[in-house]
Amino acid sequence: MTQTTLQGYEDVTLYELSAEREQELLRKQVECNFIWTNREGHGIGVIMNYVARNGSIWLTATRQRARIKALQRDPRACVVISSMGTDMGAGKQVTYKGRVKLHEDAATKAWFYPAMAQIITPYPAPTVEAALLHLDTPLRVVIELIPEKTIKFDGDRISQASYAGTVPGHD
Repeated sequence: MTQTTLQGYEDVTLYELSAEREQELLRKQVECNFIWTNREGHGIGVIMNYVARNGSIWLTATRQRARIKALQRDPRACVVISSMGTDMGAGKQVTYKGRVKLHEDAATKAWFYPAMAQIITPYPAPTVEAALLHLDTPLRVVIELIPEKTIKFDGDRISQASYAGTVPGHD
């Protein structure tokens, strides 16, 4: 059996987002694609606002949402965060695969709601106070995604390799 050497853009793991750029992305982006699995095994995703804190990605939804019921059945989920729309420009992304914990305790809501209110002001809520009212409802659940695997990509690095002529297999 012959070993195949990856060429061109076949091995994009060479262009991983650095830890510093990952943290920059988490600070600058406010939206992610949150993905879970439905009862039939299909991946379903929606764009959601998030808070990155203590190594986890925190989101929220109300208890009657299909995603909450699905996460109670199967806590496996992932989050994809892109640099699109930030001053970092397009082409940077990080994916966190893991399991979720659902929180309904007052202590979690006490820090999470103000942090999320800052993110969702001025859209969709015009003020932080209005955002807090929107968030603090009886059916609201806080979702904590605890990453088990991370996939990172830095499009700037692959672009630099292209322009410098250092893409593997292109001598």
